Amino acid sequence: MSRPIVADYRLLTAAGILSVFGVAMVYSAGQTDTPTAVATVYKSQILWLLIGLGFAYGVGHSSVRFIEWVTTPLYLLSIFLLGLTLVIGKGAGTAASTKSWLAIGSHRIGQPSEIAKVTVVLMLAKVLANQREAPKSLLDLWKPAVVVAIPWLIIMLQPDLGTGIVFIGIFFAMLYWAGVAWPLLILIASPAISLILSFSVGLWGAWFFILLALVLWYRPYLIEGIVLMVLNVTTGVIAPMMWEKLAPYQQNRLKTFIDPTADPRASGYHVIQSKVAIGSGGFFGKGFTMGSQKRLAFLPEQHTDFIFSVVGEELGFLGVTVVLSLFLWLFLRITQVAERANDSYSSLVAFGLMSGWFVHVLVNVGMTLNLMPITGIPLPFFSYGGSFMLASWLAIGILMRISGEGRGSALSLYR
Repeated sequence: MSRPIVADYRLLTAAGILSVFGVAMVYSAGQTDTPTAVATVYKSQILWLLIGLGFAYGVGHSSVRFIEWVTTPLYLLSIFLLGLTLVIGKGAGTAASTKSWLAIGSHRIGQPSEIAKVTVVLMLAKVLANQREAPKSLLDLWKPAVVVAIPWLIIMLQPDLGTGIVFIGIFFAMLYWAGVAWPLLILIASPAISLILSFSVGLWGAWFFILLALVLWYRPYLIEGIVLMVLNVTTGVIAPMMWEKLAPYQQNRLKTFIDPTADPRASGYHVIQSKVAIGSGGFFGKGFTMGSQKRLAFLPEQHTDFIFSVVGEELGFLGVTVVLSLFLWLFLRITQVAERANDSYSSLVAFGLMSGWFVHVLVNVGMTLNLMPITGIPLPFFSYGGSFMLASWLAIGILMRISGEGRGSALSLYR
């Protein structure tokens, strides 16, 4: 029987303030001049927060060894639920054309991908922790790659690009924390980099020579080096064909990222209204519930994907700074928890959970400012959504348990 949880008040306080702040902004997002169904969603958000707190309390009173023991069955269950979305899944909001939600009739009951973010972190931590030394070649990474690739492929078939980006971010962050050398990380990411740079022959050519120099310097196995170079050439060649395979809304989102004014009344509307809302907030904002872009319902998905725009409009630069500072506080505290964990598994879990939230914040805030393409990714503890709130507080419970058991000095995994 595990000992009672030792409360990590800094971690709990940071997550608690973010959650209460988020509920307040969901309430504000629903206060429009013409009442809509969004006006009452804050009540559901409060309910999901309370349920999440209950789950966090229960997980916090288990033990890390129990969490590790149930990791594999939980991972397999999440894979099954993700696969089920391809059969009976439904979309909603900006992701109406996807199959991300499980539903009974017309009632959506949740997004399995949110729980999968937690279970994939647990499973990836278990696989990496079982390796006696840090992976030093591509061949050493096949097991971690499979753990992430299976759910990632299902998610991309839904398709849900935003969640797919989160899984990639988690994968690379946990490899880094496990001690994988930075040149190997770049080699792993190189096909994706080639794909991104393929829109410019000059940039792609320069990257190819840089990659070639890196391969000669790092000296992977001959077959690995050959495969890497072939993959990079292939992605550069097939990029135009992949572009044609994208759905029209996906193409429009990428075009909008480059030039929102090209289609200001359709694909560019979201980001234009978001920038107007944030810019109009000034230093102190227009006041809680008083944002004009929001009240006139010019701001799309203001209670979910673009809730950060509501913060910027109503609370201004000062409010935005407070929100980002709270996230920084949370991330730094979780990093400390990872450093002081008792074992590799616990440390990797803590850092993996933090990295998932970091990607969420980076992409969500970036897309509201047109620094990132619009991908429909929520802001942790702020955006309305029961599945995400539940998964977030489930993760907080795991972190509380790891923090309670790990009171020693900083842990070195393989470094």
